[in-house]
Amino acid sequence: MKTLQASKLKRKREEGKGKKKKKRGNKEEKNKVVDIRKPHSMLEDDHGEGEGFDNESTKSKVVENLRQDPDENDSGLTEGSETEDVEIHSDEDDIGINGQTACEDSILFDLHLQHSLSKEEIDCKSNVKFSWETPAIGMKNCKWIGTGKNIMEDLDINSCHGLKEKLSEHWMDVYKTSGGKDMSSPKQNMFFSLCSSYRDILYCNKRPFYLKGLEDASIMDAYIMHSLNHVFRTRDSVKKNDAKLTKLKEYTESDKFRDQGFTRPKVLILLPLASILYRVVKRLLHLTPSAYKVNVEHKDRFTTKYGSEEDTGDIENVDESKNEKPHKSSKASDFQMLFGGNNEDDFMIGIKFTRKTIKLFSDFHTSDIIIASALCLVNKIEEAGSNKEKDVDFLSSIEVLIIDHADVISMQNWSHVHTVIEHLNRLPSKQPGTDVMRIRPWYLDDHARFYRQTIILGFYSNPDINASFNHQCVNYEGKVKLMCEYKGVLHKVLPEIRQIYERFDVDSIVEADDARFDYFITKVFPRIKDLDQGGTMLFTSSYFEFIRLRNFLKSQNASFCLLGEYTTQSDISRARLWFYEGSRKVMLYTERSHFYHRYKIRGVQNLIIYSLPERKEFYPEIVNMLDGSNNMTCTVLFSCLDKLRLERIVGTTPAKRMVAAEKGVFVFCH
Repeated sequence: MKTLQASKLKRKREEGKGKKKKKRGNKEEKNKVVDIRKPHSMLEDDHGEGEGFDNESTKSKVVENLRQDPDENDSGLTEGSETEDVEIHSDEDDIGINGQTACEDSILFDLHLQHSLSKEEIDCKSNVKFSWETPAIGMKNCKWIGTGKNIMEDLDINSCHGLKEKLSEHWMDVYKTSGGKDMSSPKQNMFFSLCSSYRDILYCNKRPFYLKGLEDASIMDAYIMHSLNHVFRTRDSVKKNDAKLTKLKEYTESDKFRDQGFTRPKVLILLPLASILYRVVKRLLHLTPSAYKVNVEHKDRFTTKYGSEEDTGDIENVDESKNEKPHKSSKASDFQMLFGGNNEDDFMIGIKFTRKTIKLFSDFHTSDIIIASALCLVNKIEEAGSNKEKDVDFLSSIEVLIIDHADVISMQNWSHVHTVIEHLNRLPSKQPGTDVMRIRPWYLDDHARFYRQTIILGFYSNPDINASFNHQCVNYEGKVKLMCEYKGVLHKVLPEIRQIYERFDVDSIVEADDARFDYFITKVFPRIKDLDQGGTMLFTSSYFEFIRLRNFLKSQNASFCLLGEYTTQSDISRARLWFYEGSRKVMLYTERSHFYHRYKIRGVQNLIIYSLPERKEFYPEIVNMLDGSNNMTCTVLFSCLDKLRLERIVGTTPAKRMVAAEKGVFVFCH
């Protein structure tokens, strides 16, 4: 890390030399005096929500207005800008915990945002490939792969470089008082250092809180501290430039004061459930130093709206290391932990730091951090598209995007995340309430997406998550991704049964669905259509596959019942009874239905897994539903495109062999 810091300090000094020469030339122009006017808002004080751009002409008009001569625009500070009611404690003259001044310690932040992006850098973003790999510290059978320079070689795993001193000290105090032992762990320091490098990160081996009640809290703490650090360093930069501008009497180079975006929000955190929102905000308040939270507004309202009945007391001072025990229930413990709180999936909250106060439920356009569900943001995007009085301009200046529990969001609807990312960092639909002479040039050039850092966290990855990371995350700094090998979950299968895996051939991802369906109707369905006994469960991971199979069974006049995510409760009860009694021979069951309800289906004698579940823990749960009779069978269909799911279930090494082998049938006995 010292090597990295030294090289970046050298780069900053070289950039500074050029600026000093320009400054000396500007001082000679003593007759040019800038007119510093009193601040006022460019928008109405009550900033409503408006629509996004409908065409390129609107975009061009806004940018043209922003690029006008300073004499034709107000260059003062505005309400709703990034300087409103701010009193942030500056560490400019303090010595950091690693012996660095705050100026040196903030170099990663400064260099990332002050970098001038060249046309060559933009053009090569579409051809970037992962070019290096290195073992992951503290994680067996895992490695980091990345693009560009191998930054892992320069990371100092013994400290959290780039973190403001007050945040670092408070973080240490929190762990000491709570008895935590992971504050100085190499794994946590490494992950925070990765965040501070401003690379895009895909970390899909994060142990969730609902799995046996043990959460990898160090990762959540690291991204919360990174978010706070980014917000406070932004505030520090604005405050310092405010002070310089108030003393300014002569004309000077304006680019040095460009420190803002179109709107104030800088951090967006996407979460799947309101109960997880409650956990994250509670932890954020706990990790915020006391100097910044003398007062927290609307705490009671927050607890009432998003907490459960058990969530009482002071939300700022709760020991997160102690997870609540699940209530007694027939459901699995991880199900109780995940869905035991507020299960709302349409939520959004703004958090604003002003003076010594944290404001919860602040207006989205004037918040510093926005935490929301993808569903809620998509609804607001659609509203803005149909109502000209509304807008989603608060998404225009997001510099850090964090998607936590991506695996749970994918069980909801990952296409919502795709839509949200597509609408980030667009030019605003209305004149922004920020001093136009303070907006960074790359915002005006519509290059903000190249400066946005995206951090995706989850228990596992899938093709949809990988696609978003590979194609929608275009940070010029590059990206890093965690790759892991799996042991599989076959040992958790209880019945002594032969699990037969049958591979079907597929030439391309476009033909995958048709190839799977054709294999089923020609090879698998003939085996079961003439069976006298019932008890055949047909399990599928996709709702589209569910509909296709339902239509096919109807066309064959098959005796079947349905248990999908949109099946009513009365129909579910009826279907389970019919299947158990044998009056319906086949049951169609979806992964999402199992995810949201965890039904225990009785009477299963023949299991056909049409497509492997995304969640590896579901595989033994489904197979364990077999009733233990002598006629039990288990058939699994897969292709070479199912490698990610396959390796989580059978293990990485067997999965590689199964995908590449000449034979297409494999048997596992446990």
